[in-house]
Amino acid sequence: MTVSALEVQSKPAAAAGAEKKIALLGCGKMGTILLQALLERGLVKANQVVATVQHAERCQRLSGELGGVAVSTDNRAAVSGAEIVLLCLKPQVLGQLLEEIAPVIGRQTLVISIAASTTTAFIHQKLGKEVPVVRAMPNTPATVGAAMTAVSAGPSARLDHVETTKLLFESVGRAVIVDERHMDAITALSASGPAFVFVILEALAEAGVKVGLPREMATTLVAQTLYGSALLALKTGHHPALLKDAVTTPAGCTIEGLMELEKGGLRVALMNAVIKTTIRAKELMTS
Repeated sequence: MTVSALEVQSKPAAAAGAEKKIALLGCGKMGTILLQALLERGLVKANQVVATVQHAERCQRLSGELGGVAVSTDNRAAVSGAEIVLLCLKPQVLGQLLEEIAPVIGRQTLVISIAASTTTAFIHQKLGKEVPVVRAMPNTPATVGAAMTAVSAGPSARLDHVETTKLLFESVGRAVIVDERHMDAITALSASGPAFVFVILEALAEAGVKVGLPREMATTLVAQTLYGSALLALKTGHHPALLKDAVTTPAGCTIEGLMELEKGGLRVALMNAVIKTTIRAKELMTS
């Protein structure tokens, strides 16, 4: 029997027949994607959720898109009585919001943050109390159910809090549990990574156009090639170098292209992109 995320987080409440209240603060792009996935998979019901947005004019339209989920601009009211609070905001505004909701948040409330660079220690400090806090870092392929999310626990979070968070984010793709010290690097690699991949996709498609292919055909060929290659790596678990060698025959076509990539410094450029992005992720909370 499948155990829902809400049952994992608190067995006693479930036994008492109480439905948990979830507050999702900052229902922007990623928050909406996550909430839609949770509703579609039946992990939560619309009447269990309260979402907040910054501008009142969005409330009615978003509520309709989310199947009747209550949407408001009142963060304190949303958090009051909630057993799970999802923080889906930018790091630059998170501190002010945490101070706003601190007086009404319960000590047993599970707080889940997807804000880049924001440590669990910072969240504890702003809330002024030891509540269970878990960080999660998803990426935009969540839109198509193919996200990669890293989950890390704060010092007050128990195993059941982490498992609850992991199960929630598995509704939009894969999720792994990591140590919090890795989160800035993960932000650079998998959260920013889709942008790097799209540059590669665009460049390869442009090359296809250059050698005579229609643009739409070239884009489809490249996108499916990237998808299939990634799936092959995930399914086999083989080192990328081994998979590359399987495509590269002696004195063939592929080795010519690989030599050009080496001459162009593709490897170093990609590695530097991740390194620089990691450094920037560490700086976000202080800028």
